[in-house]
Amino acid sequence: MGANDNKTSRRFARGAAGALALAAVVCAQPPASAQVPASRSLPAAAPDTASFSCAAPSGFARFDYPLRHTARRLAGGEPLVIVAIGSSSTAGAGASSPAASYPSRLAVELKQRFPGHEITVLNRGVNGEETQQMMARFSTGVIAAHPDLVLWQVGTNSVLRDHPLKPHWALLREGIAELRDAGADVVLMDMQFAPRVLEKPETPGMEDQIALAAKEANVDLFNRFALMRNWHEIRHMPFDAFVSPDGLHMNDWSYACVAKLLGAAIAEAATRPIASAAVHSAR
Repeated sequence: MGANDNKTSRRFARGAAGALALAAVVCAQPPASAQVPASRSLPAAAPDTASFSCAAPSGFARFDYPLRHTARRLAGGEPLVIVAIGSSSTAGAGASSPAASYPSRLAVELKQRFPGHEITVLNRGVNGEETQQMMARFSTGVIAAHPDLVLWQVGTNSVLRDHPLKPHWALLREGIAELRDAGADVVLMDMQFAPRVLEKPETPGMEDQIALAAKEANVDLFNRFALMRNWHEIRHMPFDAFVSPDGLHMNDWSYACVAKLLGAAIAEAATRPIASAAVHSAR
């Protein structure tokens, strides 16, 4: 890893130290010559990702809380509706096609895990939106679909635009409550670990706010930031292996890997034995 990457790693150690305590993935390491410092521009063509396996420490594929509404729908053989709301990384910016976005890939993953079940994943991502703009669409874009599970990706655009952090914690709590009142399970998804995000001084603070909002509301968090950090700092994958040439958005490989691990977490949390879930939640 280059000197600039080491500097970036120390800068963000506070925001994701807990997640990095997880064991490293055992995988083939890319050559040191393939590593790209965060401060350099990414090349137009990404390297061959065939040598990189989609794997992560077990904690990334397991949620803290069971998904009770989702579990009931699956157990009863009823149709399952999932709504993914967020900004450009939900819409699929950086992907080669809409089919390569994480919500589209998640639908494929879940249908493989639950064959015979009717599972719909609706993509409600809008490029450039911030938390408050997403919440303004909840009634028509999310709740109107009667979702059993809502995946809410937040934080990146506010940080990129250097907006104050203070309002977001209250907004997140309000938004979570609104979604839960509509009868849906809720999973938050935090920011992407990408060069343009890492340049912003408010990134650790936003990560802390998202994690705190999830913890206080007892909802699950898919820690995308820590996952992507693991790829770069533990697996030594260069940024251009999982970040698009704009230095911000994900690419086909990373969208697919996020969908695979998120699908595993959803499946486990929706099929977890009740007794085990009760003990875990009481800790």
